[in-house]
Amino acid sequence: MKLQKKTNIVQSVDRAILILEVLEKSPEPLGVTEIGNRMDLHKSTTFGLLHTLENRGLVIQDKENGKYKLGLRLLEFGEKVRERINLRAQAKPFLKQLVDEYQETVHLVVKTDNEYVYIDKVEGPQAIRMYSQIGKRALMHCTGVGKSILAYLPDSELKGILNNIKLTSFTPNTITTLEQLKEQLQRIRLQGYSLDDEEIESGLRCVAAPILNYNGEAVAAISVSGPTTRMTYERIKELVEPVKETSLKISSTLGFKIK
Repeated sequence: MKLQKKTNIVQSVDRAILILEVLEKSPEPLGVTEIGNRMDLHKSTTFGLLHTLENRGLVIQDKENGKYKLGLRLLEFGEKVRERINLRAQAKPFLKQLVDEYQETVHLVVKTDNEYVYIDKVEGPQAIRMYSQIGKRALMHCTGVGKSILAYLPDSELKGILNNIKLTSFTPNTITTLEQLKEQLQRIRLQGYSLDDEEIESGLRCVAAPILNYNGEAVAAISVSGPTTRMTYERIKELVEPVKETSLKISSTLGFKIK
């Protein structure tokens, strides 16, 4: 069967990926010439690609013999992919249970860089629903799930984010100063949950809680969300414990030990 020629391929990126595939298939580290010969590339081109991959931790060069092997950064990528795939599957029954019991939309998000991304959503049966989309990114300072994740990050990672965070205002309730944000994060750590009280969108409230890994660090969060006409403060109080309990159940599937 004749393969169709693909368009819009960036040659240098394609070659870099092929280098990783060559190293993945080789039981032993390979030198620049060996890799170049297997790919029919000039030595200087191969070296430039390897140097770039090494700079990003995707390959490692043995300083004694000059040969290359796959880098540990790839293992980190694989762990993130595995964690997210497993997390979605493991969390699904718990998310459905929350929706069945409380009839509101439930979200599952994971941290990515200085934002979070929706990886699952279970719609409630109510007539008025939220617009949200799996794969969509959002900011962390103005949402319940975002603040839950921030509150349980390692101090060094949190400091890096706070040093670069842009506290964009979306509503009169949005946090716009670092002092306010830090105070809220401290409160969230003490109580184990967070709120979005019309902070990213007027007329919308949610209660959220972090999902923790075996180190007690936040890798994700869940939320129950809805319009303020249904998500009254009394309703929020009713949802706090179920959301916290659900997040802990999901956390336990990642190795988190409840003390």
